[in-house]
Amino acid sequence: MENEIKDKVVVITGASSGIGETTAITLAAQGAKVVLGARRKERLESLVNRIKQTGGQAVYLVTDIKKRTDLIKLVDLACEVYSRVDVMVNNAGISHLSRIDEVQVEDWEEMIDVNLKGTLYGIAAALPIFKRQGSGHIINILSTSGIKIVPLQGVYAGTKNAVRTIAEALRQESGGLYRVTGISPGFVNTELAEHIKDEATRAAIKEKAATIAITPNAIANAVIFAISQPANVDIGDIVIRPSIQD
Repeated sequence: MENEIKDKVVVITGASSGIGETTAITLAAQGAKVVLGARRKERLESLVNRIKQTGGQAVYLVTDIKKRTDLIKLVDLACEVYSRVDVMVNNAGISHLSRIDEVQVEDWEEMIDVNLKGTLYGIAAALPIFKRQGSGHIINILSTSGIKIVPLQGVYAGTKNAVRTIAEALRQESGGLYRVTGISPGFVNTELAEHIKDEATRAAIKEKAATIAITPNAIANAVIFAISQPANVDIGDIVIRPSIQD
């Protein structure tokens, strides 16, 4: 079977740990050229060096997805180094969990800025390149929190479902020009829970994750699956969760 991953140029946000880091390593191992963005320079530099040491191709740029100009610079870097962008993986995200009647407005605003606006900025940065090329693939990392609505996750789930809605509209508007994929992970062993401010909630989430969480490899493999399809095949929504998860 032909390797549909080899030489694809893939931009990944939130690439310094967890799903983003694992996806970068997995793609590079299959011959993709990865362009990595995140806020932590040391981790990005280390990751790029690891990829290069195993024969892969990678570059990085310190990127804050709350800043639209940072996403534009990240995509521009891909074009400067590799002449194109085939896939934009909007992976960076943050989760603050609380009751809505606790009115944690600053937390709401941060989730909107990162999960929703940051993803939109990634899409906006990639689309002009896709238009010029006549092809492209948007992959958004969503969450099962947007599928099963539960207490404490209302605003977080809302940001993820907003992206789901926007992406479906983009897919229809593109008339087949762009592929659009949404991947909804369940409990995955990542640093996401570390951002939860309430100590009791953070401890409960981490305890449950330690018991049932799957590894980021499962999500990276889903990204590989979506990208590796023939150009006329669009993988829409993928849900990946522990088999034991409610």
